[in-house]
Amino acid sequence: MDELKKLVDGFHRFQGKYFGQDTNLFEQLKRGQSPTSLVIGCSDSRVDPALLTDCNPGDMFVVRNVANLVPPYEKDGTYHGVSSAIEFAVCDLQVKRIIVLGHSSCGGIGALLKGYNPKTEANFVGRWVRMAESARQYVLDNYGDKSLPEQVRACEMAAIVVSLDNLMSFPFIAEAVQQGRLFLVGWYFDIEQGELHQYDAATGNFRSLVAPLAE
Repeated sequence: MDELKKLVDGFHRFQGKYFGQDTNLFEQLKRGQSPTSLVIGCSDSRVDPALLTDCNPGDMFVVRNVANLVPPYEKDGTYHGVSSAIEFAVCDLQVKRIIVLGHSSCGGIGALLKGYNPKTEANFVGRWVRMAESARQYVLDNYGDKSLPEQVRACEMAAIVVSLDNLMSFPFIAEAVQQGRLFLVGWYFDIEQGELHQYDAATGNFRSLVAPLAE
């Protein structure tokens, strides 16, 4: 099947579901959006936040980028796509939670840990993932004797914590968290096992939130 036709056919099914069989949802959504969660996920084609959580359109505000990274708060003259989305979600939409959704077999984190061979002169990927350099250094210091797959997994989880810390560098987020109006959540999707882990700030570890299906 032609790949573009596959996408168009998919839109037909979407159209039939939400504009044919049941129009109630989009009757509400056409007047505006009011998602309760901001999800910062990876651009990886296997990790679609709405599919993973079986959400309807309008349920979540989603930002996706290489390695699901959150940059620190900066007030310079450059462009800040992720930060602007965060600002809009928190200040305008007033979401109740921010979920940083990482995953296993992440190419961006692999590039951070193993080094990235630039494909262009700009080296966008290499420069982007370096914002999680502290996660890489943590893994090298604490998992240096482990296998490369174990190091990558540890770095994927550590990078989620870096993003959670970076979120707290935004003054409007720190204020909302301290007032109990906003909650920060770190999730890790294990693609191999179909398992979901959640970061526990009290212990500094990830615990299984949704276990793999029993064989």
